[in-house]
Amino acid sequence: MSTMSIGMARGGIELKQFFRAREQVVFTFAFPLLILTLLGSIFKGEYPEGVTSSHVFTASMVGAGIIATSFVNLSVSVALNRDDGTLLRLRGTPMSAVSYFIGKVVLVAVASLAEAVLVLAIGKLLFGAPLPSTVDKWMTFVWVFALSVVSCSLLGIAISTIARSAQSAAAVSNVPYIALQFISGVYINPITNLPAGMVTVASFFPVKWVCQGFRAAFLPDSMQVYEMAGSWELGKTALVLGGWCVVGLVLCLLTFRWSNRRA
Repeated sequence: MSTMSIGMARGGIELKQFFRAREQVVFTFAFPLLILTLLGSIFKGEYPEGVTSSHVFTASMVGAGIIATSFVNLSVSVALNRDDGTLLRLRGTPMSAVSYFIGKVVLVAVASLAEAVLVLAIGKLLFGAPLPSTVDKWMTFVWVFALSVVSCSLLGIAISTIARSAQSAAAVSNVPYIALQFISGVYINPITNLPAGMVTVASFFPVKWVCQGFRAAFLPDSMQVYEMAGSWELGKTALVLGGWCVVGLVLCLLTFRWSNRRA
């Protein structure tokens, strides 16, 4: 069997394990829905072409939900696989590290798509949030989604190595995730309300570009004047997220361990 076929088979197992853990499924999907409902109900800003703050939050929360499902959840689940000996058992099979990575990416892709559908459904039902209006915007959604899933999944696997145990993995991943959400404009709109220095720092990380890419897909082009650069910067978004895919893969290959430090 090839590396890809083993990885896809592993992805099927990962999906079964995830959806059988009902509490994990409920809280993974509920968090972005809760945040969207709160932010969309509290802030009442209005923009041209009938766009409201809740529409902006809906687009941004699609990205934030993907990052939580990939970066945060994988950092914990991989650390747990390492602690309970799952990775050592897998090491004794024909599965390579790359196949294991592919399995995790498959899990994140399916879970993130389901979460995106739920976020958009809540945004549409509660706030009348728009969906992509043209084929080009749907294509933007597809490639931003794909690059977001791959880059953030690989970074989640890589950061799991920093955590000494599964118990500490949540703290290791949640601190940068929450901080980057604030300085990347997920909870603040428009992003121009943030200090330029904060946004400059956020520009080095995927969160800003993921959420900006989804805003480009879901919001009318008149809204791009409210971005820091005054445009969607789709070329730069693809470049940054593609670069993080490469960086994440290199970090995974260099740092991935089948067992914890005690073992």
